[in-house]
Amino acid sequence: TGKVRLVERYIYNRQQYVMYDSDVGHYVGFTPFGEKQARHWNSNPIRLKYMRAAVDTLCRYNYEVFRPFTVERR
Repeated sequence: TGKVRLVERYIYNRQQYVMYDSDVGHYVGFTPFGEKQARHWNSNPIRLKYMRAAVDTLCRYNYEVFRPFTVERR
């Protein structure tokens, strides 16, 4: 479970404009609008704290729940 990561991508018109990656720890913008959104979301410490906690509460928890059905299945 050490390599679990959360990636949240925002796509409009088949173009990714902003992304959150838990390995990076903040939002990254890819278009002018995405950069503006990323700056806005990165300036909100509560939102960043929620996203960092979501790795533990969502990803690692669900990994342990579904591991017998996915990883250990042969």
